Amino acid sequence: MATSRRSLPLLRTLMAGKTQTRTVTYMPRPGDGAPRPVTLIPGDGIGPLVTNAVEQVMEAMHAPVYFEKYEVHGDMKRVPQEVMDSIRKNKVCLKGGLKTPMGGGVNSLNMQLRKELDLYASLVNCCNLPGLRTRHENVDIVVIRENTEGEYSGLEHEVVPGVVESLKVITKFCSERIAKYAFEYAYLNNRKKVTAVHKANIMKLADGLFLESCREVATKYPSIKYNEIIVDNCCMQLVSKPEQFDVMVTPNLYGNLVANTAAGIAGGTGVMPGGNVGAEFAVFEQGASAGNVGKEKIVEQMKANPVALLLSSAMMLRHLQFPSFADRLESAVKRVILEGQYRTKDLGGDSTTQEVVAAVIAKLD
Repeated sequence: MATSRRSLPLLRTLMAGKTQTRTVTYMPRPGDGAPRPVTLIPGDGIGPLVTNAVEQVMEAMHAPVYFEKYEVHGDMKRVPQEVMDSIRKNKVCLKGGLKTPMGGGVNSLNMQLRKELDLYASLVNCCNLPGLRTRHENVDIVVIRENTEGEYSGLEHEVVPGVVESLKVITKFCSERIAKYAFEYAYLNNRKKVTAVHKANIMKLADGLFLESCREVATKYPSIKYNEIIVDNCCMQLVSKPEQFDVMVTPNLYGNLVANTAAGIAGGTGVMPGGNVGAEFAVFEQGASAGNVGKEKIVEQMKANPVALLLSSAMMLRHLQFPSFADRLESAVKRVILEGQYRTKDLGGDSTTQEVVAAVIAKLD
């Protein structure tokens, strides 16, 4: 009996050093494991390289998705109707970059997709990746950008020869719904602050309406801090002290500039995931638009960085309610970045796309 009492403290000590862990996951509904169709648009430039990387990784981990692939290129007048029908049927699309010709009156196919599918929210996650050295640490910014109006409305005309008028359209409806999305995102992802980016000191009516909408929505989320910043000061603050930002909500043009700046600060456009979402549909692509088509030399050498689109694919898997597959993919990519053996030129290495893909597949749990 005495021996038994003496052994109790030892037992407690041993048990204290042993931590029990439980796997936390969601309870799927019957049939949730059925493979889901996803529309795939390889696109232009590096697009076919990086979308093929995603296909290989998805196949290697037996992800419950299959792709319906379509050829779409930026010099087309419109996205083919069969592609639009596929996205409407599948609800989800993964795409490479589509090159938009400069000038000449050629409409952007990216804009067509966003408008026709009402993908009103663009989301870019700009964060430091372990092992990837950058000038700033502790950067974890989510840029949420209104995607359908503002300077990107495409309402331009020549008043008289030599004078062109371009209209910036801001509406209460679109401003409110992007503000609601930003605060809902912050609430669901345990984010602490939402910053509205504007130029209301000059564009008092247009950006003033955007700010008014953000302020109204902010009152419904008292647990989330809300502040505002003028876009030029925002750019300066981003490059000097980016860790102060959490979730940023912006009109269309400012969001494009802010997202690309934040991506460059956090490690480069080649590693930043993103997507566009609306009430019904979602299109996932490389988060920052700068460099999403790439240079011809990179394509010829087959050294495009697939990391951004792989991480965007992890976002897509979560959107499809396949969280464990998303975790596996994201963890494998981050382990490859952390170890540093396989990196493309933009990250300081000299690996090919295929070498990075093989390394990611080898790290899949």
